[in-house]
Amino acid sequence: MLQTADTNDRWVARWLILCAAVIFGMILLGGVTRLTDSGLSMVDWQPIMGIVPPLNAADWQAAFDAYKQYPEYQKINREMTLEGFKPIFMYEYLHRVLGRLIGLLFFLPLVFFAFRGMVRPGLLPRLLLLLFLGGCQGLLGWYMVQSGLVDRPDVSQYRLTAHLGLAVLIYAYMIWLILGLVSPHRMAMSQPPRWPLALVALVYLMILSGGFVAGTDAGYSYPTWPLMGQHFFPPTLYAEGMVSAFEQVTTIHFNHRMLAYVVAAVLLAVGVMSWRGAADGRLRLAVVVMLLAVTGQVVLGISTVLSQVHVPIAAAHQSGAILLLTTVLFFAYTARTRSV
Repeated sequence: MLQTADTNDRWVARWLILCAAVIFGMILLGGVTRLTDSGLSMVDWQPIMGIVPPLNAADWQAAFDAYKQYPEYQKINREMTLEGFKPIFMYEYLHRVLGRLIGLLFFLPLVFFAFRGMVRPGLLPRLLLLLFLGGCQGLLGWYMVQSGLVDRPDVSQYRLTAHLGLAVLIYAYMIWLILGLVSPHRMAMSQPPRWPLALVALVYLMILSGGFVAGTDAGYSYPTWPLMGQHFFPPTLYAEGMVSAFEQVTTIHFNHRMLAYVVAAVLLAVGVMSWRGAADGRLRLAVVVMLLAVTGQVVLGISTVLSQVHVPIAAAHQSGAILLLTTVLFFAYTARTRSV
């Protein structure tokens, strides 16, 4: 019976790992869609019929004509041709299709595993929660796009950050469940420390900060490092009060840098202290991958700024944030469990 349970856990874990990998790709594609200003190219939402792309010249012209009726074309892209429209349309189209694929990839195996009795007790409600959050994510994505189809030719940075935040939350929760499934030799401590979860929350906060940077194009504002222009503290910092933290590009950019410094310093300090006191080989491994990830992320962040948000580098920086979160989740889970 125990062997059967372990086998079931392995199958469920493999499925969740596949889902998490595709969600990782979805977050990356969403970042590229934002970086290429492609998110407002599809101006309607057709959850079922929308899976069919333009198949001929007439379809493409109809999609382009629909795009012309909205602010982004009228205020920014009036010189755009049909050939220039096609690439941005395809980025957004692929982003939406991948979202539908993730839904099927999660729902159909979930039904199969549940009816076969392959899901361990207590896990099914958590999987159903993920399914619910995934549905909310689709609705939130369209709610975000709608904000750019009214007056301003850009999506709301608040809705974009919420959309990103929910995607990352789904991914992180899925990784946490995976860690439990692939670690049958580890057991939760009787009184597990809470501080490792604070590290996860800190990295998550940094990712949300990055959402505001992306949503306001604040990354373009100061292509210099370590100073912002000629100052460490720009003179216009918080010029509009506390709302500047969410709406003024200088303050948003500054806050993201400062938060990145804090995250890097905290992870480095925790990593060194954990390494020194660790007798657990897995905890040492978790420290190594976490420190490698944060180092790479700092380098990518600086490179993104200095390259004036070159799309491949910026996309790698966004992916690096998710990789860093993954390693911190691994560290946090390991620090809260022990070998048995």
